[in-house]
Amino acid sequence: MSKTLCTAAAVAFVAQAAQAGIISSSNIVVWNAQVAAGGMVVETENFNAIADGFYFSPFAGSTASVGWSASATSGLYVENGVFSTNAPETLSFVFTPGVRAVAGNFFGTDIDFNNATVLFTVQLSDGTGYTGIASSPTDFTGFFSTTSATISGLTLTVSNFVGADNVFPSVDNLYFGVVPAPGAIALLGVAGLAGTLRRRA
Repeated sequence: MSKTLCTAAAVAFVAQAAQAGIISSSNIVVWNAQVAAGGMVVETENFNAIADGFYFSPFAGSTASVGWSASATSGLYVENGVFSTNAPETLSFVFTPGVRAVAGNFFGTDIDFNNATVLFTVQLSDGTGYTGIASSPTDFTGFFSTTSATISGLTLTVSNFVGADNVFPSVDNLYFGVVPAPGAIALLGVAGLAGTLRRRA
């Protein structure tokens, strides 16, 4: 597929996402700003606590307030904090509860977990998504709901763009935008007030 076609596909997916009340971004600074403006905080799953090796599907984990479950038909594989599949197939995540914003470092690897340049698609539970080219574990894609609707999951698929014959969908981090619990919001307010008082003194 030509670069022009890839760009057109990406634009089409972004337009579809915007119509459904989802904004997508490939810039982590922009995504973080959207999350903060929405009164949310970011919780991160970096997969570093998961031992290297094969795992049967589904596999469950959690951040402070978001539970997640990953699945793939042939099982899952983790290496050095990179979460992937055991075969070149779709990787799916489900989030409990749903989140207003989600992002990740989505990319592809070959059978030896070397980075591969891939055409990838992240599709959200409501059918909206984003298609682009990834070549590094630092490549970022994020989504933000502009309505009260939540995102309950996503799928990641990758296909060969150049290089490797078989490529595997891989995630290095998942980021969730969550609304702080009422107690945490109160603490944030008190901290802000205390900061104001100290400046006035």
